[in-house]
Amino acid sequence: MEFFKAVKERRSIREFRDKKVPADKLRKILAATKAAPSAGNLQSYDVVVVKKRATIESLASAFGYHAKALAKAPVMLVFFANQQRSAKKFGRRGVDLYSVQDATIACTYAQLAIRAVGLASVWVGAFEPGLIRRVLGAQSNTIPVAILPLGYGATKPKARKRKDRAIRESY
Repeated sequence: MEFFKAVKERRSIREFRDKKVPADKLRKILAATKAAPSAGNLQSYDVVVVKKRATIESLASAFGYHAKALAKAPVMLVFFANQQRSAKKFGRRGVDLYSVQDATIACTYAQLAIRAVGLASVWVGAFEPGLIRRVLGAQSNTIPVAILPLGYGATKPKARKRKDRAIRESY
């Protein structure tokens, strides 16, 4: 799918069909994720690909909203900011900001790639971080910042009106 079409057609999909994600599509999504820019090219993030049903259900139990529906996603990508990797070069700013930016940029690339290969996702930021860490056995120097449940969407919401106030002309 052409880039601008993928951007225009992306929606937050919270319900998924009971259909596996093909391995070739997942490889393309992960390749796009790895291509994301990062501060100092440190790639101060980790991505955990979750396919096991029990693990997906455990992760969804940590969500603040739509947990039951999202637990039906066939795959979840969990994005962690890796503070230690960024701290080595950038110190406190790397810990507090750059590692989080790296993870969110990678997540954005993944979300657009998901749409480009004909799949659907939703960005989940409302979750209990400690539970996410425990379920995945994550290192203490990593912070879960976003989760993308993904698969074939069961719904097709209409586009919502976007506000112009976020973009300002130069002055």
